[in-house]
Order: sequence, then C-alpha cells, then structure tokens
Amino acid sequence: MTIITQPPVVPHFVQAETTKENLDWADLDAVDLSKAKTHEGRKGLVKQVHDAMKNDGFLFVTNHSVTPQQMSRMFDLSNYAVDNVSDEEKQKYVGNMRENGTYRGYKPRKFWHIAGGVRDQIEQYNMNFREIKDGTHPEPLRPFLSEIDDFSDQIHSDIINTILRLIAMSLELDEDYFIQMHDRSANAETFLRFVNYFPHPEEEENKSGGVWLKGHTDFMTLTLLFSQPVASLQIMTKDGQWKWVKHVENGVLVNIGEAIEFLTGGYYKPTIHRVRQPPLDQQNKTRVGLLYFCSAHDDVVLRPIAESPVVQKGGDSESRLLDDKFPTAGEYGKARVMAYGGTQALKQDVQKGIDEEVVAGVLLRHYN
Repeated sequence: MTIITQPPVVPHFVQAETTKENLDWADLDAVDLSKAKTHEGRKGLVKQVHDAMKNDGFLFVTNHSVTPQQMSRMFDLSNYAVDNVSDEEKQKYVGNMRENGTYRGYKPRKFWHIAGGVRDQIEQYNMNFREIKDGTHPEPLRPFLSEIDDFSDQIHSDIINTILRLIAMSLELDEDYFIQMHDRSANAETFLRFVNYFPHPEEEENKSGGVWLKGHTDFMTLTLLFSQPVASLQIMTKDGQWKWVKHVENGVLVNIGEAIEFLTGGYYKPTIHRVRQPPLDQQNKTRVGLLYFCSAHDDVVLRPIAESPVVQKGGDSESRLLDDKFPTAGEYGKARVMAYGGTQALKQDVQKGIDEEVVAGVLLRHYN
C-alpha cells in the first residue's frame, strides 16, 4: 500500500498594520501590467516606464499575475525559512559569499558590517532560480520546492520579462532584446530571497544612526521587492533627500541595477536605497521580506549597447568604470558579492557619511 505523506502545515504570517506616522514618502509611479499583454499595450506604457526609471530608478507594478493569496503564501514561506529551520540545519546551507561570490544559501546575522563596529541583524535564504526545484535545500523547505519554483518562473515570465521588454522599447531596441540573456538557459546570479530583518539593540541603533543596511545600488539588472507594510526602505532623491517607500497592497516594487547603467552607458542610473529602523509604531513588528534579483547570464559583457540609438546619443560620459575593460555580469556580480559588507578600510568621501571603494574596476559609494 502506498502511503501518501502530506507536506507540513506552514504557519500563516500575520503582517503588521501600516504605520500611522506622517513620514516623508517618495512619490513613485505605478504601472498597470494588465495593459502590457499585447505589443500595442506595451507601446502605451513605454514613456511611463522610461520616465519612472529615468527620474526615480524605481516604480511599482500592479495588476500583475500574482494573486494576494499567492503573495501571502510566499511571505508565509519566507518567514518559515527563518523561523522553522533549526540552527543546525541552517549551518549546513550557509553560503560562502566571501569565497565563492554567490548569494546561494543562508546569510546569517552579523555577516555584514554597517558602521561603527555595528553588524547587520538580517537573516536570509537565497535560492538560485536554476536550482530551486533540483538543488539541495534545507529539509523543512523541500516539500515546497515545486511551489516556490513555479512562483519564481511566474514572476520572471510575467514581471521581469515585461519590464525588460518595456526598457528595450524605450531604448529603441527590439522588445525581446534582453529576454534571452536573462532566461534559465545559462548560469546567472538570479535568485529568490527569503529574508527576516531583526531589530538592533538600542546602543547599536544609536551607533549606526538607525541604519540596518547602508545606502547602495544593486548590481543586478532588475530587483523585485514584494511590498509589505513595515516601513523601512528609503530611497535617495536626486537632490540628496531620503524618502520612505510606502506600502502598496499586492504591489511589487521594481528597481534597476548597475547592470542597466553599464548596458545603457549611464542613460539609466540605479537609485541609492537603504533599509533603516522602522517608525516608532512598527518597531516591535517583524519585517519579513520577499525579493527576486535578476541578473544577465554570467558571460554577458556589460558594455554600452551599440545597437541602441538612445544609448549612443544619450549616454553619460561620466562613467564609474575606471578603465576601458568592461566586466562580464558574472565577473562583476561575483566581485560585488565578495566585497560587500566587509570590514576593509574604505576611502572616505569628502561628503560626510559616504565611503568609496573600487570593485572590479568600478567606483562604488556606500551611504551611511
């Protein structure tokens, strides 16, 4: 007789209520993806996406294919990966970021240095999109791998590919220009992240100025952040002001990374963003995160796209590349992962609170 084993029940994670505090919110555009199902529909969204990426580097997408029930379920699993996996089991799957330059596996708390000797309180589990279903994962997560893989495939197809098409069209390229170089056919540092942000002791909050993850830009092509109500993410505006990002029910926040900056010769630039201590009425609430980072195939060279008349005419001459060698996506991603959050001495910029370093021939700035 065949015995059918039911997967364990995943506890439901109850999200916090939205903050009642009057914060200085960023004014970010929202793109209705239901209008992007046809080529003509996408043409009607190109200017909106172009302007949002050009001005803010961020936008929300709404009316995508992910239902509120699916999103809630993935937040349940994100919390489950931290709360319901033993420390002993986590140790078997700790990622070797410093040695291997990849986010695969668990990142334990206190791995990254923030400022003044304060280390992060962020715990996360990262799954490369090519290895979700067939890779090796902690035993408590194994019954859910097919479900997680289907979700990853869905958001890549529906959200990532749609935004890639709209960006290509804004550059006067064939709309499928970026699709193949970001699919599952080759190695890439594309991954789904389950993450939990824990509060710092008050003394550490004071030392770090309440910063949980210092200001940075992502190195990938696109990042998806599934909106949740605990206010903690801030973006830096063009005039140097930090603005809070507001929760959008069932919304997905999209931002461009450094790979887009390099491929467009600086025409599009990623926006500096950070994670900080939530407002007072949410400081005792758990902040569970769900993110998806999309990178080009490892062998894609991050040089300005010669086929784009927009790039050729509108690129920025002030490149952060310090020499004439363009790194591949794999080389640059590996170097960024290995370098980030270390305790090595960084060069102090003339502006207070800004550190500089050179990674893979690229000038990087970190904002505390």
